Amino acid sequence: MSEFTSSFWDFYIGVATLVGLVACAVLLRVQTTRRAPGEVSTTGHVWDGDLVELNNPAPAWWRWLFYLTIVFAFVYLALYPGLGSWKGMLGWTQIGQLKEEVEQADGRYGPLYEKFAAQEVATLARDPSALAVGQKLFLNTCAQCHASDGGGSRGFPNLTDRDWLYGGEPEKIKESIAQGRNGVMPPLGTALGSEGTKDVAHYVMSLSGGANDSLRRARGEALFKNNCAACHGADGKGNTAIGAPNLTDKTWLHGSGEEGIIETVTKGRNNVMPAHKDLLTPAKIHLLAAYVYSLSAAQSGGQK
Repeated sequence: MSEFTSSFWDFYIGVATLVGLVACAVLLRVQTTRRAPGEVSTTGHVWDGDLVELNNPAPAWWRWLFYLTIVFAFVYLALYPGLGSWKGMLGWTQIGQLKEEVEQADGRYGPLYEKFAAQEVATLARDPSALAVGQKLFLNTCAQCHASDGGGSRGFPNLTDRDWLYGGEPEKIKESIAQGRNGVMPPLGTALGSEGTKDVAHYVMSLSGGANDSLRRARGEALFKNNCAACHGADGKGNTAIGAPNLTDKTWLHGSGEEGIIETVTKGRNNVMPAHKDLLTPAKIHLLAAYVYSLSAAQSGGQK
């Protein structure tokens, strides 16, 4: 990889850029030579018998506009990055501008977030002004996965119900947002075999009241207790400490039914929610948690 990180490429890019700009200016000059009075030349292109394309110089306004763009390019490259490792006379960087804009925003809106941070999450979940700000944070940060209404989709949890993988208490929600989550279910297809996997699937289906084969359910119960109960519990009600789903309700993250459950058991699952502690301030995480908390509280008609 050293040949791709060598300083030669910085030099190469800088020279190629400058030579290209000079070449544009030279080409423009060569192609706009004035014609002698009365001299008429054509490009040789003729249409419809008498429609001829003349080889006249470009209009002066167009020519000078082109020169101005070349001059602008040189000025820009002197002031801003664009020539290999040259950082520009102004020292501008994307990261620097982002930090400056974030600092300006924090200075402007910081007092508002701090005011909300002093209140309990459950209190903010009933405050329309706090929820309005929290919704904007949610749309900018969370809606890409959980949908704009928090309803989620296959593989992405629904935040509007009362089913929580890691717990729905305010502090747990804040922990999920700040630290992220990494839910892993190992693939068991090799250990169980195709028939054993199907037996376990039917037993899991029975836990939530789904249609199932009684013989397979009976065989699958023992396999479940030996291979699955350590995470999901002997009763299948899950474990919020490790994010193991409750298998006795009607909420399915990756789809229910024989086919969906067999796929999950066979291949396993690996769900990752990124941590946001480096993207959002503690005050913003507090407010965002209040908005998420309000989504499920509203559906249940009260607080959780």
